Amino acid sequence: MMTAAMITVNVHEAKTQLSSLLASVEKGEEVVIARNGTPVAQLVLYTSKRTLLGCAEGTVAYMSSDFNEPLTDFDPYQ
Repeated sequence: MMTAAMITVNVHEAKTQLSSLLASVEKGEEVVIARNGTPVAQLVLYTSKRTLLGCAEGTVAYMSSDFNEPLTDFDPYQ
């Protein structure tokens, strides 16, 4: 398994080179931002966490045989 390269920069360098650091993240590199040599943040590639419709297909374990039948419980109220 190939590991991504890791880049560590201080806050000032991160501010002045943000565009190039973002380009590195897009290429799969890990960027750590440090303050006084102590890591405080990590730049990571953004991934969308959108829910896909129909993604629960096949997960229903039981459905009553009369599931689609008309409800008679509400007849007195109609």
